[in-house]
Amino acid sequence: MMTAARPVETGLTAQGGLDRYPYTEAPVADRVGPPSWDGADTELGRVGRRTAGSRGRGLHGQLVQQLGQMIVSGDLGADRPLVPEEIGQRFEVSRTVVRESLRVLEAKGLVSARPNVGTRVRPVSDWNLLDPDIIEWRAFGPQREDQRRELSELRWTIEPLAARLAAGHGREDIQQRLGDMVEIMGHAFAQGDAITFSRADAEFHNLLIQLAGNRMLEHLSGIVSAALQVSGSPAISCDRPSEPCLAHHARIVDALAGGDGPAAEAAMRQLLTVHPEVERVVPAPREH
Repeated sequence: MMTAARPVETGLTAQGGLDRYPYTEAPVADRVGPPSWDGADTELGRVGRRTAGSRGRGLHGQLVQQLGQMIVSGDLGADRPLVPEEIGQRFEVSRTVVRESLRVLEAKGLVSARPNVGTRVRPVSDWNLLDPDIIEWRAFGPQREDQRRELSELRWTIEPLAARLAAGHGREDIQQRLGDMVEIMGHAFAQGDAITFSRADAEFHNLLIQLAGNRMLEHLSGIVSAALQVSGSPAISCDRPSEPCLAHHARIVDALAGGDGPAAEAAMRQLLTVHPEVERVVPAPREH
């Protein structure tokens, strides 16, 4: 287990040390932790439930998480130098762990390493914002409201199109499973079982994307699905289990069974509009 950051007396305040460089200032209310290396391990309590990207890989994974969160939260601002030796001392990890962690962060667009310049934090415009780790770090940081809104807008773009495309594929096996998911959701709603409802709903949307037959949409849907599990947004398409939510799911299944693409698309737009995060950023669907 990676230890907490060492106290100041390690000598890192000397010339070239981390403490020389000011952190990017953000409103106090927006901070997710102290703007320093000390105490940064408090965020590692969530590591156990993370499954994507660099998660769950011991010291290497923990350091990626810690540095990534600090960059995304703004505690390590753009163009901030990251000196491997100092990071290793602070977090009591080997040079190999630091080097591999920085490579992962570089692949995500968070840092850049250049000869005679060293490793520096990159601006937000360079980040891979579709990376599941970055989505998660944004979801738990000062940008969490932007992350929620952007995910909702992305779903609004992807899923109605997927519903229209799915109506053109006569995969009876998947259509049957979609109907089964709606039935499970109905039973769960009647019993007040929000967890089962959420799982069946997530499976419904994954199956629908599969039925659309577009691999690029499927890839984007996987990113959104994983992100919604950690974003603070509901992991279901509605704000909460409800009769209108169930009715819209059933309408989608009926439209797919009838091969009616426009009706399936309209029902999906109605379903997503039930979600309050979407309702604020997109217009109400037109009647067909």
